[in-house]
Amino acid sequence: MSFISLKNITKTYGSGKNAFEALKGVNLTIKKGDFIALMGPSGSGKSTMANILGCLDTPTSGQYIFANTDVSLLNNNQRALLRRYFIGFIFQGFNLLTRTSALENVELPLLYRGLKKQERQKLAYEALEMVGLEKWAHHSSSELSGGQCQRVAIARAIVTKPLFLLADEPTGNLDTKRSIEIMEILQKLNQELKITILMVTHEPDMAQYASREIHFLDGNIDKKIKKAAK
Repeated sequence: MSFISLKNITKTYGSGKNAFEALKGVNLTIKKGDFIALMGPSGSGKSTMANILGCLDTPTSGQYIFANTDVSLLNNNQRALLRRYFIGFIFQGFNLLTRTSALENVELPLLYRGLKKQERQKLAYEALEMVGLEKWAHHSSSELSGGQCQRVAIARAIVTKPLFLLADEPTGNLDTKRSIEIMEILQKLNQELKITILMVTHEPDMAQYASREIHFLDGNIDKKIKKAAK
């Protein structure tokens, strides 16, 4: 049974002569527990696809089903709640608060949920422990390396125990050694916690950690490039 289903998803920016079709009728099924690498050249539509999957953008037409919920029928507030409670995000640029400790950065999504401080700190410590940074909990991001900052960002993304984790170029700012560390963490989260992950990446070496590769070209899935599940 599918966890996420996309049916004939289109996305058009602008109108008339200036209209640009970023997505052209995408059909995609994601099963619970998948780890997908979403690949393709710049302008292929993969980032637009990721934004729609993360409820950061809406399609022009088509149907998006997320865990039996028709996202296409939700309003802005309802999509925000879906993001808050069921989707975690990891960004290439980390997006950490610079003068704030690792612990406080990880606590932030729980603050939006209204959890009390003691409960927030407990869950944040647990998330930092999962990524091997519990000893750095009280260090600010300016005191951490790039790899450590990305691990804090992963802890922040998983502290809410999301069903779906969206990682946008999570190793794009890291060297090879740190990139491998991050990919091993993501692979562990997928295999041990069964979190469904979709990762946008330009890097074939990083895509090898995923169980499926989906390649985009000119606004749709490139069916000429098909990588079977491992």
